[in-house]
Amino acid sequence: MLPRGRPRALGAAALLLLLLLIGFFLFGGDLEYERPRGAAALDGDPPADRGGHNLSDCVPARPLPPKCELLHVAIVCAGHNSSRDLNTLVKSVLFYRKNPLHFHLVTDAVARNILEMLFHTWMVPAVGVSFYDLEELKPQVSWIPNKHYSGLYGLMKLVLPGALPPDLARVIVLDTDVTFASDIAELWALFAHFSDKQVIGLVENQSDWYLGNLWRNHRPWPALGRGFNTGVILLRLDRLRQAGWGQMWKLTATRELLTLPATSLADQDIFNAVIKEHPGLVQPLPCVWNVQLSDHTLAERCYSEASDLKVIHWNSPKKLRVKNKHVEYFRNLYLTFLEYDGNLLRRELFACPSPPPPGTEQLQRALAQLDEEDACFEFRQQQLTVHRVHISFLPHEPLPPRPHDVTLVAQLSMDRLQMLEALCRHWPGPMSLALYLTDAEAQQFLRFVEASAVLSARQDVAYHVVYREGPLYPVNELRNVALAQALTPYVFLSDIDFLPAYSLYDYLRASIEQLKLDSERKVALVVPAFETLHYRFSFPSSKAELLALLDSGSLYTFRYHEWPRGHAPTDYARWREARTPYRVQWAADYEPYVVVPRDCPRYDPRFVGFGWNKVAHIVELDAQEYELLVLPEAFTIHLPHAPSLDISRFRSSPAYRDCLQALKDEFHQDLSRHYGAAALKYLTALQQPPGPA
Repeated sequence: MLPRGRPRALGAAALLLLLLLIGFFLFGGDLEYERPRGAAALDGDPPADRGGHNLSDCVPARPLPPKCELLHVAIVCAGHNSSRDLNTLVKSVLFYRKNPLHFHLVTDAVARNILEMLFHTWMVPAVGVSFYDLEELKPQVSWIPNKHYSGLYGLMKLVLPGALPPDLARVIVLDTDVTFASDIAELWALFAHFSDKQVIGLVENQSDWYLGNLWRNHRPWPALGRGFNTGVILLRLDRLRQAGWGQMWKLTATRELLTLPATSLADQDIFNAVIKEHPGLVQPLPCVWNVQLSDHTLAERCYSEASDLKVIHWNSPKKLRVKNKHVEYFRNLYLTFLEYDGNLLRRELFACPSPPPPGTEQLQRALAQLDEEDACFEFRQQQLTVHRVHISFLPHEPLPPRPHDVTLVAQLSMDRLQMLEALCRHWPGPMSLALYLTDAEAQQFLRFVEASAVLSARQDVAYHVVYREGPLYPVNELRNVALAQALTPYVFLSDIDFLPAYSLYDYLRASIEQLKLDSERKVALVVPAFETLHYRFSFPSSKAELLALLDSGSLYTFRYHEWPRGHAPTDYARWREARTPYRVQWAADYEPYVVVPRDCPRYDPRFVGFGWNKVAHIVELDAQEYELLVLPEAFTIHLPHAPSLDISRFRSSPAYRDCLQALKDEFHQDLSRHYGAAALKYLTALQQPPGPA
């Protein structure tokens, strides 16, 4: 949902102002400052001084591009980690921007899947996105040996003039490890400094790498003076195409590779070799547009105070762990955007009309029809909220799908992270988990996983971050996100506070095979649910041990004390003696945990907060004639925990319960419209007092 106010934006702006003040005191007295010495000529070759510098002096300020001019930005992005980096980069760009933007993203399949969902759900006004397939471009660079940690993807910027639309004349090219500290329109304005012959804008490399002699036998690629860094590039695509860029760089690379074994700095080596041969192609840019934080950086010569900084470039494999005199300031600037609430960037560009993101107009009309005096306004508003979704937040490498495989599907928030390690020990199979987090909490979650030997070892667990917005917990939307990302034929629809039997994963796969289930047979396998009120207890390894704990009072059937009819149809008395699966009938308020085909009906997202969210899903399964089969050796156990905010509100607020009843009434009306007379049997159930989940 588009935010209605911006009080939190003021807080972030104040934080950035504080960083600038810190920078003033940090840089004020102890910095050896060397200002650039002379502007590079706008035509002809850029001069190199006796110290080997390509001079990129501050040139007279040119006016910014028109406010509504569309600026184009190209980024190469591959994999899960790079997608997270791109998210932070984009937030820093959006924070300062005043112009419409179009991002041209050259991605692999993983990054495209992630970023399409992220931008689609972000719904930022005046931002367009186009995707280009890395696989189609790989053959153009795969012949080049490259020792850089970026691998083949680090060479992709070479092919952008041919890959981007032929009518696109100018583009800013960025690495994913840069952070903006200024309006990107100021960088775009530097195109005005290009002479008629210049086609590439670059900042000088801020290390001695290309001067050679860093160590014995160090032999870099040829470069003009110190060379140039390609983390930030201005490309005149039209002129590059006219100059035969594709042939130019390939000839240069082929020649140099006759005497050099490989590139060390990926595309940067080849760009520099071309510029060495054709120095008139380059327009040196002011160094503040690419302040490079490599291990041996000379970036301190570039700035004297924080306000000088325009773009920070973490161009060391160590990234934030790099050693640098002012790294704490730079790190804090980066962390500001890393944890910044991206929802606040959904702001309109004033006096700059642009087509709204898809779905925005319909959403705004629905929001306008809400009555803020309605006692259930909070529920209605939460239902219309479009949450940003970052699927596959961490690296995820699923095993090849197997015919009867099952993915555990669940959702959680920050206060349930402690359940993850135990769940991983109990369920060795694939999982798809949706996490409801703020931007800052997402980073805490990342550190939590990295610090856990159990969690970091699992590559078959997919974590999908749904960014928090609104007062109520969107439980069914979270379930739908996790369900949509499951890759196996079957899913076990569970909750995060349940631990399945250690053998359940293997047992479910064997049961699906033995029952000869397939996509044409609508069956929901019921996994009986139990609970313990003890924070410490010995988890049963078999059904016999579970029954002993049940008889001793250490375990109970789930919600036996609070809501017995939620699981009574499972027929626990019959389950005690059962040796084969048995069929049960749907009954009012039944909410078992089930295993179903991946293409099962989705959860109804109108149910937010606490109450009736699972019940409504089981009603939908029954309406679609799913057969309910209870598995005789399956079980899952609920562990005790502090009540959530939503369940506390449900228990204490009659108005909350009244709103839940209103949602149930609307749900039945929709059932009647969809299923006709077949939905009448649910009317009695829906007239019951609102129950739990």
